[in-house]
Amino acid sequence: MRNADDRITARRAAVVIGVVLATVVVLALVWATQRVLSWIIVAAFFAVALKPLVDAVQRRLVRRRALATLLVFVVVFVLLAAALAGIVLPLVGEVTRFAAHAPELLREARTGQGRIGELLNRLRLRQFVAAHSAQLSQFGGRVGEPAYGFFRSAVETGAGVATVIVVSYLMVLQAPRITTAGLRLAGDQHAERLRRIGRGVSRVVTGYLGGNLLISVIVGVLTFVVLTLTGVPFAGVIALLVALTDLIPLVGATVGAVIAVLAGFLHSPTAGIVVLVFFAVYQQVENHLLGPVIMSRAVQLSPLSVVVSILLAAELAGLLGALLAVPAAGVVQLLLREFLPPDRRPPPPTPRDAARRRFRDRLPFRGKTGSRLGRKTGGSR
Repeated sequence: MRNADDRITARRAAVVIGVVLATVVVLALVWATQRVLSWIIVAAFFAVALKPLVDAVQRRLVRRRALATLLVFVVVFVLLAAALAGIVLPLVGEVTRFAAHAPELLREARTGQGRIGELLNRLRLRQFVAAHSAQLSQFGGRVGEPAYGFFRSAVETGAGVATVIVVSYLMVLQAPRITTAGLRLAGDQHAERLRRIGRGVSRVVTGYLGGNLLISVIVGVLTFVVLTLTGVPFAGVIALLVALTDLIPLVGATVGAVIAVLAGFLHSPTAGIVVLVFFAVYQQVENHLLGPVIMSRAVQLSPLSVVVSILLAAELAGLLGALLAVPAAGVVQLLLREFLPPDRRPPPPTPRDAARRRFRDRLPFRGKTGSRLGRKTGGSR
């Protein structure tokens, strides 16, 4: 009897040791391949977001899935590249021009002449500039270097961008086959649950992405109008930069607002005050109206859950984690509702939330986010 107990104990110890060693090996592999895994995660995010659009193009325009996928990817990534080029190229030109005029600007600041000198006189900073003119001159000569360093780093990350595009393209292209194989592997008993999970994940990702893009377009257009009316130069570039930074949760809108307000004050005090008031009002509208509508419709998360998930993801994965935190949290909540016992599942939306969601279902941008489309095309054919 004692020998049998010893064998059972030894077997359990061996199982525990094996599980611990396997966990260590898996964590080591994840750590060693974290860059590639991050590329795959980003590619999967794009694939889930673009799949409903590819399904719509295949159903209405092009019958061949390969051609429909290629068409959607070309259009989307050309638009993204054009947006980035519209910001980066003027920014590099302005930095280079500033570096060329840095000695002249420094001379005006030291003598109190020109627009820079007048501003420093009002702020009583001319004595500081005169005392540190040598250090500022050296800084002005090096100010153009980070722009070219940016291009070098962009070239180095080209492999990552290409990998994300290719992997996401293949994921979307092979989505029907992957779905069919997964359902066949799961069997008839779990097929319906997998379809339901797939539709839910697609709804969360496309809803969040579409809603976030809608908010960015709104703030970009409004910023362009305000900057144009106040006469601030490069209104289009600044508005595009504000729209892109607004995609970053928590801090993105503030960063974009600071850039626009600084540009306004550099143009004139009146323009700076107008831009500052505009962003103060808009921040309240976005935080209390636009943001809650999008978040509740897309992921059905409480504000505390959104903030905590963003902070944790940003600490673990930086900017990439912050961008993917909200849809990832929505997917986790969806899985908890699906697999936990009924008495332990997260509470469903309240009747008031359901009424709000029925109202938002009638909004014109509802179809563009892919939520209805995701429900129609969630199962593969």
